[in-house]
This record gives sequence, structure tokens and C-alpha cells, in this order.
Amino acid sequence: MKHITRKLLTLAVLCCFAVFALAGCGSDSKESETIRIGAKSMTEQMILQEILAQLIEAKTDLTVERIEPIAGGTSNIQISMENGEIDLYPEYTGTGWLTVLKHEETQDADYMFAELNKQYNEKYDMSWVGLYGFENTYTLAVRAETAAQYGLTKISDLAAVSDELVFGANFDYFEREDGYAKVCAVYGLQFKDTAEVDMGLKYQTLVEKNCDVLNAYTTDSQIAEFGLVTLADDKKLFTDYRCSTVVRNEVLKAHPELQDVLMLMEGLISNEEMTQMNYELNTNHRLESEIVAEFLKAKGLID
Repeated sequence: MKHITRKLLTLAVLCCFAVFALAGCGSDSKESETIRIGAKSMTEQMILQEILAQLIEAKTDLTVERIEPIAGGTSNIQISMENGEIDLYPEYTGTGWLTVLKHEETQDADYMFAELNKQYNEKYDMSWVGLYGFENTYTLAVRAETAAQYGLTKISDLAAVSDELVFGANFDYFEREDGYAKVCAVYGLQFKDTAEVDMGLKYQTLVEKNCDVLNAYTTDSQIAEFGLVTLADDKKLFTDYRCSTVVRNEVLKAHPELQDVLMLMEGLISNEEMTQMNYELNTNHRLESEIVAEFLKAKGLID
């Protein structure tokens, strides 16, 4: 009788272990089916995170976890990628090239992207997949009336009229090697005067006509808010800052369907569209989920 009881007890223990093991496997399986999307702590990144999330949810059976925006910029989010805490996130080519790989500037955008992919694969076992279409890089902005008055569409157009205009920028732009002095030297500009402006108020400074030309980023929401015109960098002075998805190769191998979804981002967003979405979030205070759903429906990518 004792022998039978001992056998039953052993059998019960083994069954319990089996149940726990199966539960554990289920948990691991569920985790492996979850894609964790990261973003830096900035408006544009949060919108891009939501675009990636909604596309993956719409086109695959994978579960998406939107990781809270990571403060501290590229250095911290790169560590999170290397540690496997996130699976993919949107990044800019110039940032990967200069900040992560610590290379010198290059104006050859195609070479940069090819080398980024090659070196990220070799050093970090990560890939860059799909260039989104827009570029968040340095530019010069003017009021629409100034652009119309002087026929300004590109930076080289300023050469003939810069002596009639005031250039405004935050303090460090006048100090940086790739800032004001380099722009003037490369494009042959000689402004009537310069104005040092507060970073947070620089667009108001331009709108209020305390300067005529301003250093800016191509997808700043204030460009849409104030109806400003950005001038094309026709001499390719500024480093390329196109946007793409950085993804861990381990995740791509586990979920090959992700490659096709991420390639839907290729050429999807223009500078104007990205600027407008930034404006909708920053100025109109709409939810990023609402902004993104509207955008993707207009593109025919979700129902």
C-alpha cells in the first residue's frame, strides 16, 4: 500500500513539473511572438514608432509592444538594442554614421547607407531596412514672402541677395565648424548682419522679422505651423539624415515576414508629410495613434 502511494505521489509530482514546463514554454513562445519597438524621446520618433507598430499589427499575427520613449538619445537606445531590450527602432543615417560608428562626415549618401548596413551587421548583428523617404537634416528656412520676393528655392539662390538679409541662429550654430561659417564659405554668402536667437524662440524670431534666414531642421513642426519655406541644399553641404529602421538580425530570422512589412516604409513619407504629422502632434495635440491611422489609411496600407 505504501509502495502504491509512493508511486502515485511521484506521478503527481512529475505531472506538476510537466504542467509548469508547458506553462513556461507557452510564456517563452508568447514573448518570442512579441515585437518590441523603441523610440527616442522626441515627437517625430514617437510618430514613427506608431507607424511601425500599426503596420506590423495590420500585416502580421505578431503582437507589438510600444516601448516608452528612451531618454538620452542614440547612445542609450543603441545599448537597449545591443542588450535585446528592444527589437527595432527608427534611426537616422547621419546619426548612425557619426554617433554610433564614429566616422567622419561624408556627403555620399548611398555609400553611407551601404556601409551602415555592412558595418552594423558585422559589429552589432543588426540591419537597416527601408529608407522612409524623408530626411530630417539641417536646412535654412525663410518666410514665404521672402522666398517669393527673391525667388528663393535653394541655398545657392541666396548668394545674389544675402547682403540684403539678416541671418539668425542659436549661439552654437555660429561656433560650430559645420555651422554658419561653413555655409557662407561653401555657398559664397555674405549677410548684411547676423542675429543670435534663443533656440526655443527662433521660429518666432523669423516670423516677427527680426531675421530673414534661419538655421532649421527639415521636418520641424514649426515649418508647417508658420508656413515657412526650406531651401534645398543643392551643393550637398549637410550630412545625410535619412530615416530607416534598425532591427536586430535575430528578430528578422525568427520572423521573416517582418522584412516585407518594414520594406513598406520604403519611400512612404515625404518631408512635407513628416512635417505635417509633427505639427499635428506638437501644435494640434492630437494622439499619435489617430494621426498615424489617418496617414496609413490615406496610403491604402490599413483599413
